[in-house]
Amino acid sequence: MTTRTARRARRTPRLAGAGAAALLVLSACSSSGGTSSGSGSATADPAGPSGTVTVFAAASLKESFTALGEEFEKTYPGTKVVLSFGGSDGLAASITGGAPADVFAAASTRTMAIVTDAGDDASAPVTFARNRLEIATLPGNPDKIASLKDLTKSGLKVVLCDEAVPCGAAAREALDASGLDLTPVSYEQDVRSALTKVELKEADAAVVYRTDVRAAGDKVEGVDFPESADAVNDYPITVLEDSRNAAAARAFVALVRSARGQETLAEAGFLRP
Repeated sequence: MTTRTARRARRTPRLAGAGAAALLVLSACSSSGGTSSGSGSATADPAGPSGTVTVFAAASLKESFTALGEEFEKTYPGTKVVLSFGGSDGLAASITGGAPADVFAAASTRTMAIVTDAGDDASAPVTFARNRLEIATLPGNPDKIASLKDLTKSGLKVVLCDEAVPCGAAAREALDASGLDLTPVSYEQDVRSALTKVELKEADAAVVYRTDVRAAGDKVEGVDFPESADAVNDYPITVLEDSRNAAAARAFVALVRSARGQETLAEAGFLRP
């Protein structure tokens, strides 16, 4: 018996025992539409979850999931949400390598498949949001960048995400669809690292998600480009098979998918699934 198989075998009774409680929590969130009158918080279930829930999430979800984590802890006193953000491919590799996590939210279905194909999902992944690309420039857009083609100007320092991560794969898809040849000054391991290069004025522009441009505020300026419509990423989420707290994990996923969760994601610039 392999280490992973043994670990799953030990946790099978735990997942089965948590199933009934998880269904109660999920039902409560769904029936309430995810909100309570006046406060905008997800409705608490008297028999709700407790303990710690560990969430691995794509870097572009940082603001949204941080807010939802706080919402979750307020709704269910006694719970704690531990959030780990990074490039989706790196997070997927950590999960398949045995890193303890309860929930995985990826920035693409391709990255989620790395986990599900390895047998690490406990429930079918579901798309909870979508995201599209935008060009982040220096404040005031001093280089007058108005299109994806403008990024190929001589002397312009452009940063892209590594093509192994969803934002990089989407950028490559948009560039290929436009027939453009672009050699960046660097490839970054996640979208936040790419954006930071522009914020620190180490690059003139970066192709990132529009949600990241919005989160950066006046540190950058966003430029939309039509080719981004051909490279929209679906964001899937799942409860992991090796979850140590399946009830809390399912409740967190329910919050993300609830009306309140969708409102929080929309405020950050995400598209509805």
